[in-house]
Amino acid sequence: MSKPDLSIIIVNWKVRALLEKCLNSVLKNSDNLNLEILVVDNDSQDGTSEMIMMDYEEVTMIALPKNIGFAAANNLALKQTKSELIFLLNPDTEINPGFFAKIKEYMDNNPSVAIVGPKIVNPDGSLQLSIRRSPSLISQVFTLLKLQNVLGSEKDLDSYVTKAFLPLLFKIRKRFSKSKTIPYYLAADFDYNKEQKVEQLMGAAMLIRRAVFEKIGYFDERFFVWFEEVDFCERARKNGLEIRYFPAVSIVHYGGASFSQKNSLRKQLIFNKSLLHYFFKHQPFWQTIVIILLIPVNIVLTLIYVIFLQNKESESII
Repeated sequence: MSKPDLSIIIVNWKVRALLEKCLNSVLKNSDNLNLEILVVDNDSQDGTSEMIMMDYEEVTMIALPKNIGFAAANNLALKQTKSELIFLLNPDTEINPGFFAKIKEYMDNNPSVAIVGPKIVNPDGSLQLSIRRSPSLISQVFTLLKLQNVLGSEKDLDSYVTKAFLPLLFKIRKRFSKSKTIPYYLAADFDYNKEQKVEQLMGAAMLIRRAVFEKIGYFDERFFVWFEEVDFCERARKNGLEIRYFPAVSIVHYGGASFSQKNSLRKQLIFNKSLLHYFFKHQPFWQTIVIILLIPVNIVLTLIYVIFLQNKESESII
């Protein structure tokens, strides 16, 4: 059997219906390329494995007895791929026509590019912001203290749960509202119509040369989810490898469908663990200490936020 033109890895968790749409879009828009498709199911227990084995003979199914996380699941499949080009794709996505032919041609014509990411759009066709710069201490302090847009407006937080504590946060946020830290981190000035070098890509869709894994290794499995692609891109750049954004091709991304099924506190704890590990690997030790000191504050804020949401839901039911 000839070597595939491109290998596709999809890590799935409890989004069977979306995975089916994703696979159909991949097969419909294969552009006559020899595609190797691997699906890793993180113990969804929703009939995903059976669906793949019955309806998609073109797909290699890797069914796991437990959820081992995004990084570890990708690594498992990576070791089985045969192509020189490996496309990591989320199950809550759909491929647009011409995608594979154009992105393969781009990589063939640009041998210096190690990792490339496409334009990502929402189901309604609007742009989905997928490019960020590398995390800094200040940007992550803002994130941990929920000083971005997580809290909403002060009017929206009119609840007895919030009155005693959150006004202070609004004063802090207002004080730093003119800070350029968060817009810089979120790449608010990024031109999504221009093909260009970037610091990191959204993990929902990344095309990576096999040579990258041979040079820097696989994903760090200590990241269960979150920051695994940030860490991977950081390691690639430190090794002189080029990462680029290529807007001539696009995918539709439904966005966080798998992980939205976990409760907010659980998600926050996983995020904090990944953030801490990222700083331990890539930032000065004193910055890691700052993150450690802020995590308890973040947990308190998260609990308040969860209680507020539950209170709002109760009010809406009544």
